[in-house]
Amino acid sequence: MSELLQSLRRRIRTQGPLTIADFMAEALLNPQHGYYRRADPFGRDGDFITAPEISQIFGELIGFWVIEMWQVLGSPAQASLVELGPGRGTLMTDALRAAKVVPEFLEAISVHLVETSPVLRKAQKNQLSDYSPTWHDSVATLPDMPNFIIANEFFDALPIHQFRYTDVGWREVLVGLGNEELDLMISPRETPHVALIDDVITRNAKIGDVTEVCPAAISLFELLASGIIKNGGAALVIDYGSEFEEPKATLQGFQGHQPKNFLDSPGEVDISAHLDFSALKRAAPPGICSWGPIAQRDFLLSMGIEVRASRLTEFATDKEKVIIDSACNRLLSPSEMGTLFKVLAVTFGDKEQPSLPPGFVK
Repeated sequence: MSELLQSLRRRIRTQGPLTIADFMAEALLNPQHGYYRRADPFGRDGDFITAPEISQIFGELIGFWVIEMWQVLGSPAQASLVELGPGRGTLMTDALRAAKVVPEFLEAISVHLVETSPVLRKAQKNQLSDYSPTWHDSVATLPDMPNFIIANEFFDALPIHQFRYTDVGWREVLVGLGNEELDLMISPRETPHVALIDDVITRNAKIGDVTEVCPAAISLFELLASGIIKNGGAALVIDYGSEFEEPKATLQGFQGHQPKNFLDSPGEVDISAHLDFSALKRAAPPGICSWGPIAQRDFLLSMGIEVRASRLTEFATDKEKVIIDSACNRLLSPSEMGTLFKVLAVTFGDKEQPSLPPGFVK
């Protein structure tokens, strides 16, 4: 039995059942034994592969998006290029390589990475040493200047609260002990975070339905939006999820690229939930405009993924062409990542402004 599992069992025995949010926080971020603190989870040898690891084109197009937004804002002489949860630094590396076509952009920006994992910070340092990045434990310490923020598969790992609809209303799903094993149970009384469940979800709920809320995502989004209002900049959020109008249980565990009970082996299993984009949009303060979400497929096509892929294949071997085509298919296909993943842009102002952000076409 792992030390983290022993610790969780002791905590439940002495303090009572945990919310799923508390369980996720320990399983993913425990300073000694948390999933994101102990190892590199990315790639074929890890538990999942993200879009930047599939194709360099993904990060390059994100780089072009940021450059265009920087130009729309008047090309500020000082700005920050920020990534939340940058993994191995692959996306940022590809974005900065693409940005070399606009040298004045590279001269204006400094690179900032919001990352708490010592293992991943080391990988990021190896990839990005030429750009002297600054690391942050949270977005609260980002510099007071225009921030251009990238969040690819970041929000889905934030701790969520889960609720089941009963004959007395919503009751929170908790992590307790059954025969000394971690098990799910229902709170006998209403808990505070039920207030975050949108009315439309409740109207469409029936007995037994499950829904989820993520206070951490809402708080983070509000903080990012406030920074954009204060200093300028923009944000691009890419994640799997939807604008939910009815209850849906999405909490999942993954290990070795296969589904896994999220209660099993805490600290060794990736745990995530689909992002509720509608909750983020409701959290946007006055002065902020949210664009989308649109399907990742539509965003990448609008940003020119086919043109970029065609240029890469001009001098590629037959084997390399197959790899490029396969990677693009994985990013675009509705049966792969193309429609499961959504893209949300956040800018200062409102929708009365004359132009859409890059990649968001009417």
